[in-house]
Amino acid sequence: MDAAPISFHTVVMREEHAKEICAWTYPPPYNIYGFLPWEQMKGLEIEFGDPDIRREQYISILDERETLWGFAQLFPMHEVTRIGLGMRPDWCGRGMGKRFMQTIVREARRRRPADEIDLEVMTWNERAIRAYEKAGFHITDTYERLTPTGNALFHCMVYEPPANEE
Repeated sequence: MDAAPISFHTVVMREEHAKEICAWTYPPPYNIYGFLPWEQMKGLEIEFGDPDIRREQYISILDERETLWGFAQLFPMHEVTRIGLGMRPDWCGRGMGKRFMQTIVREARRRRPADEIDLEVMTWNERAIRAYEKAGFHITDTYERLTPTGNALFHCMVYEPPANEE
């Protein structure tokens, strides 16, 4: 008998979630997605270390048991919500990406329904690109930009809702 499918929901990121996320370690080459230790993030008020930014832009993705699966930043731009996200490292590559992304998109649409939704992904990250495509994103542009480790190539991917969702 199969277990019931996992059901995701979002909440405003809590400090305990932020602290847990900072402890995640990704295997190479994904290790570039790690964060500074929580005390540094909090002390420097970087990203979700800043309580206002955490409250306004960051969400935690939880399952029905309130287990933290990942997070997203819903960054407001002019008529665009840009998504930044991360999934707990030991759950990456296990086929949950589409449902995970659909949960994030649903919250982005709830917050700013008229916005286009997009994200940036490094061109080498084929696993993430496949998950984003399954969730309704498509590549619209490729460009180089600066990262903490130097210049890198990125795809911009835009969400295209299914015809029955318009």
